[in-house]
Amino acid sequence: MYTKELLLLLGACITAFIFSFASTPIVERLAFKWKAIDIPKDGRRMHKRPIPRLGGLAIIFGFIVSVMCFGIMTKQSIAILVGAFIIAVMGIVDDIKALDAKPKFLIQIIAALIVVVLGDLKIQVFTNPNIFSEASYLVIPNWVSVIISIIWIVFITNAVNFIDGLDGLAAGVSAIMSVSLAFIATRLGEYSVAVIGAALMGACFGFLPYNFNPAKIFMGDTGSTFLGFILACVTIQGVFKSYAIISFAVPVLILGLPLFDAIFAMVRRILKGQSPMQADRGHLHHRLIDMGFSQKQTVFILYIISGILGISAIVLAESGTLRAVMILLCVLVLLLVGGLLQKGLRKPEEEEKNEEN
Repeated sequence: MYTKELLLLLGACITAFIFSFASTPIVERLAFKWKAIDIPKDGRRMHKRPIPRLGGLAIIFGFIVSVMCFGIMTKQSIAILVGAFIIAVMGIVDDIKALDAKPKFLIQIIAALIVVVLGDLKIQVFTNPNIFSEASYLVIPNWVSVIISIIWIVFITNAVNFIDGLDGLAAGVSAIMSVSLAFIATRLGEYSVAVIGAALMGACFGFLPYNFNPAKIFMGDTGSTFLGFILACVTIQGVFKSYAIISFAVPVLILGLPLFDAIFAMVRRILKGQSPMQADRGHLHHRLIDMGFSQKQTVFILYIISGILGISAIVLAESGTLRAVMILLCVLVLLLVGGLLQKGLRKPEEEEKNEEN
C-alpha cells in the first residue's frame, strides 16, 4: 500500500479517536440534562446504578468529523451518511423517550431504502451453491437485490443493538469488525470504504475508555444502531460487490458474532411463542455470565471470537475457502477446550471458598 493511503487511513482513525474521546464527557453531561438515563429495572441489566446512555453521540461526532476530513464523497457515501443521520436521530429520541419497536423498525426500513434506492447500494451477486456449475456466482434480479439489501441492513442494524448488553462489548466488537473491513477494503483498493472503516474504528476506540467495566456512560441505541447501520452498508459497498466468488462468506464472517447471536435470539423467541424483537436474557453474553464468567472475562472472550472471525474473513479473502475454514475450525476447537478447562479449574476454587465460609 502506498504511503499516502496509509497516512489517509491513520489520519481518519486518529481524528475520529480524538474527537470521540474528547466529546464523550460533554455528551455525558447532555445525557443527564436530557434525562437519557438507563435505570436498572429488570434482571437483564448488569449494572446496579443509573448510567447515562447517550454515548453514541460521541461516536457519531468523531466518525462524522473524520469522514468529512478524510472521506471520499461518492453518491453511495452520501446516501449512507443521510441514512445514518436518520438512524442517529431515531436513536437519540429512543434513548430519551423509549420508542416502541414498530416505529423504530419502520424508520430503519426508510433509512435502508435511502441507501439502497437513492444510493444504488445493493447486494447484486451471490456465490453459486451449485459446485458443478461453471458459473462461480449468480447475478440477482434487481427487485430481489433491493429486498435482500434492505433486509441485510435492517437485520445487522438490530444485531449490533442486540449485543450491546455489557460494558464495552458493542463498541469493542464494532471496532474489531471495522479493522477487518478496513483491511480487506484496502487490499481491494476501495479506499472510500477503508476510510469509513478506519473512522468507525477510531470513534469506537475513543469511546471505549469511558465504556469499559465499570462504565461511566453507555452508547445507548443512538450508538448501537448507528454502528450496525454503518457496518451493514459498508459490507455491501466494499465486500459483497468485490468478492463475487465468495460474496456471501466474507461479510458473514466479519459480522459473525452479532449476526449469529441475533439469528439464534430470534429463533429462540419464535419457538417460545414470543415476538422476535422482545428482549430476553438468552444472548451469548448473558449465557457466559450465567456460566460464571465476570463481565470483563465475558467481553474479552467475545472480543477474541470476533477477532478470530475477522481474521478468518481476511484469510478467506486472501487465500481461499479451505484454508480459512481450517483455521476457523482449529481455533474454535481450542477456544472450546480452553473454556471447558477454565470452568473445570474454577469449580474446585469455588468449592474451596464454600468450605472456608
